[in-house]
Amino acid sequence: MAAPMIPPAAAPAFLAAAGWGDAEIRPLAGDASFRRYFRVVAPGRTAVLMDAPPPHEDPRPFIHVAEYLTGIGLAAPAILARDLDRGLLLIEDFGDVRMRETVDSNIARETELYSGIVDVLVELHRHAPPAGLKPHGLDAWLDEVMLFPDWYAPAVGLEVDRDGFATAWRAALAPIDAMGQSVTELRDFHAENVMLIPGRSGPARFGLLDFQDALIGHPAYDLVSMLEDARRDVTPAVERAMLDRYMALTGQGPAFETAYWALGAQRNTRILGVFCRLWKRDGKPGYRRFQPRMWGLLERDLAHPALAPVADWFAANVPAAYRLQPWADAA
Repeated sequence: MAAPMIPPAAAPAFLAAAGWGDAEIRPLAGDASFRRYFRVVAPGRTAVLMDAPPPHEDPRPFIHVAEYLTGIGLAAPAILARDLDRGLLLIEDFGDVRMRETVDSNIARETELYSGIVDVLVELHRHAPPAGLKPHGLDAWLDEVMLFPDWYAPAVGLEVDRDGFATAWRAALAPIDAMGQSVTELRDFHAENVMLIPGRSGPARFGLLDFQDALIGHPAYDLVSMLEDARRDVTPAVERAMLDRYMALTGQGPAFETAYWALGAQRNTRILGVFCRLWKRDGKPGYRRFQPRMWGLLERDLAHPALAPVADWFAANVPAAYRLQPWADAA
């Protein structure tokens, strides 16, 4: 079940030791994990309190990646104070202007803002990843897509060919894996995890959040994560333009585009399973409303010839009624 938005008992003493003893703690957000966020408001200043309670969470990966990102000139929250034993961090507050709502309220800015995000990825991918990140390749991709037969299929009452599913995905993804893993992959990279910071320009105007699960991966992964967003519909022409922009700026060719669609299919299949697990195991049914969008994205990805083995498996194992109808009331 979702954790209640009550500050942890250790928060007042932690804030007092950090020089924020006069601050008010206000609920800000929870997410799909055990992490919770609170805005800390003191006269003339604000910060964000991250509650990442052990043993469920460990804030050290967040710190490691945040310091790396700021070191290469991108915008991650500065770490103002930390108590690793209690899983508490006080971090810089990027404000309330989020990319998601900004684009949705003014679609004329979609090309501008997504162009800026592509530039963030181009800059990120110019630098060697930080030490200690795990690779995100074929074995991990295959483990992740198995969330579909293990969680999605039971949730909708469907029996599927699990072994055939793994075989189809291996055939589709092995050529992508052969390209190697070479860049920092923020992994949960979408418009709700990007803040627009007033007074900054270039890639540093985009405040990056929720990157503690960063890995070393393929450069197409974060691009498709942003453009095939589970939470908002990116205009198809903008998606095409941003894919072309990234490829032009980095000198990528047709193999990269194949990887884009293949990793999009992999990611969207994983998310279909993840959202069912959040519903069934973690008591978070709200994620069901994203499933129709995920199916639309996945079916488009599967039209690419490189995904033919996977497309054939879905055609044989998942009738249309098991794709959209179970989510009609939740959409």
